[in-house]
Amino acid sequence: MYVKTLTVSELGNYIKKIIDSDFILNNTLVKGEVSNFKIHSSGHVYFSLKDDFGKINCIMFKSKFDNIKFLPENGMSVVIKGKVSVYQKDGAYQLYCNDIKLEGIGELSAAFEKLKKKLESKGLFDLSHKKAIPEYAKKIGVITSPTGAAVRDIINVTKRRNSGVNILIYPSLVQGPNAVVNIIEGINYLNGVKDVDVIIIARGGGSVEELWSFNDESLAEAVFASKKPIVTAVGHETDFTIVDFVSDLRAPTPSAGAELVTLNLKDTNDKIKNYSELLKKYMDDYIIGETNTINSYRKSLEYNSPMVFIANAYNNLDKIKETLVDRTKNRAETEKQKLIKLNALLNAHNPLNVLSRGYAIIEGENGNLISQIDKLSNEENIKIILKDGNKIFNIKNV
Repeated sequence: MYVKTLTVSELGNYIKKIIDSDFILNNTLVKGEVSNFKIHSSGHVYFSLKDDFGKINCIMFKSKFDNIKFLPENGMSVVIKGKVSVYQKDGAYQLYCNDIKLEGIGELSAAFEKLKKKLESKGLFDLSHKKAIPEYAKKIGVITSPTGAAVRDIINVTKRRNSGVNILIYPSLVQGPNAVVNIIEGINYLNGVKDVDVIIIARGGGSVEELWSFNDESLAEAVFASKKPIVTAVGHETDFTIVDFVSDLRAPTPSAGAELVTLNLKDTNDKIKNYSELLKKYMDDYIIGETNTINSYRKSLEYNSPMVFIANAYNNLDKIKETLVDRTKNRAETEKQKLIKLNALLNAHNPLNVLSRGYAIIEGENGNLISQIDKLSNEENIKIILKDGNKIFNIKNV
């Protein structure tokens, strides 16, 4: 029997043709555990699928992987739909994947986690991007079904809390294939209404599938791009959707969403009344305190007034004047008594008093007293002083 000798590449081509022509290998479902998962820079995905007794290398091209709603991870149990073929360069067979489904974990849950991680990595959940919810919203835009219970709850709660708030409802589908487009159109429309202060996206509770429109990436990006603050009020308190993480505030229910954006007018009026009473009491206390301070300053000013100072100075001056007068009088009287005594003493020793008894005083020309006869010879003129006067005599002619 003749056996043809094949080259390595010829053998590889032969094996590849056999495998590629096999119906089962071209349309196979393979279950196993993901390992060595890697996303190449080209976007293609490479990993292994294994079980307790074997392993097969897998490749999934970018065009197929972009349609997967979750991010596979090592250790996940998955079911892969694809075909088995040979990679001739290595001479190894591998599984070319067209689709991947989770085994044991819901596909929607996995898709939710994948999108959540993606948007979180892009920063759409960052608190720094959250816009403040206005405290005194005058007009609220609501995107919801016009026939559902959510819109009635929002209207009832809003009007009960503050009848002065206006509500602009944008009717939209809230589930189904067209819901995402409707809600995005509502966001864009309400952003164009100048006096809308805040937007509520709302719907009542439902299953995961019914709420799935709110887990859409394009809707999440529209919420993030909104210029006006958005409050999401989707489902019940335990329901979380992707838009809840992106929105500026998440409300557990539509009713709670209305409460969060609507100022309670009664509570506000009560607060204003309390503040008014506190302000009045504060003002009264302040006025009383300032009045007491002013009175204290007035008393201090009166006590330290220049008029009081001048009056006290006048009193002191009068006292000083009285003291000075008294001292002057006393001094004058004392000096007067001294003068009297001295006058009496002077009179007692006054030589003129002797003249009254018949004596005379002789003075020379120079006013010197002549008390001896021999001194007369030295004088030409003398003055004789008597009791009743004096007269000059020339003694040379006598």
